[in-house]
Amino acid sequence: MKIKIIMKSKKSDVLKLDVIAFGAHPDDVELSMGGTIVSLVERGLKVGIVDLSQGELGTRGSKEKRIKESVNSSNILGIKARICLKLKDGAIKTDELSLKKVVDAIRTYKPRVIFAPYFKDRHPDHESTAQLIKKAFFFSGLKNFQSDKKILQPYRSKKLFYYMQSYTFEPTFIYDISNYFEMKMEAINAYSSQFFNPKNDEPETFISRPEFMTYLKARAEFYGFQIGKSYGEPFYCEEKIEFDFGEYLAA
Repeated sequence: MKIKIIMKSKKSDVLKLDVIAFGAHPDDVELSMGGTIVSLVERGLKVGIVDLSQGELGTRGSKEKRIKESVNSSNILGIKARICLKLKDGAIKTDELSLKKVVDAIRTYKPRVIFAPYFKDRHPDHESTAQLIKKAFFFSGLKNFQSDKKILQPYRSKKLFYYMQSYTFEPTFIYDISNYFEMKMEAINAYSSQFFNPKNDEPETFISRPEFMTYLKARAEFYGFQIGKSYGEPFYCEEKIEFDFGEYLAA
């Protein structure tokens, strides 16, 4: 079943998701945790992506083109829903209006786990998104916090994990994406306007150089090596995580 972009949630669009990954712009999530998403989908989990903006300030491509590219990428990932909150690109902040929109998304789709960009990054929108999602993660569980959709009940997801973008961090855990790296790259390359293409004569950007794809592969290999795998994606959690020996001691 082909996915469609949901620009504004309607009753017919609503389904309960196991996981929501929030990104400031289309392609942020694919770049950072695309392999993890494909793995989770293959395990039968319902995964959705929420783009806060349409990436309208991007140097390459256009808003309309990026919407089409995000649909193509979503179909490759196999996710159940992709929602755009249409916040202003380049001006993402933790104001009341933005907070209510994110809280509405959490209360509507009720994800058990939320992913957000790490809170230190070269792009100000990425840092602001991390702050906004952390705040919404908390306030969505407060019964006295009134969002725009007052019929929605308070709901708090179980965990908030942060994914890596430009700046590195010491991971809390690394997820094995060895079997899913190629699909991750296929989903990334669906954004043909954004990444290296010798036929594209638009201005060069930080991510449009051919070296950027080499870097993505090298980073995945680096974190994969640390867990004895071919490719890995790093994540950070501000809380302690329980470890179960069962997986290692069984059989």
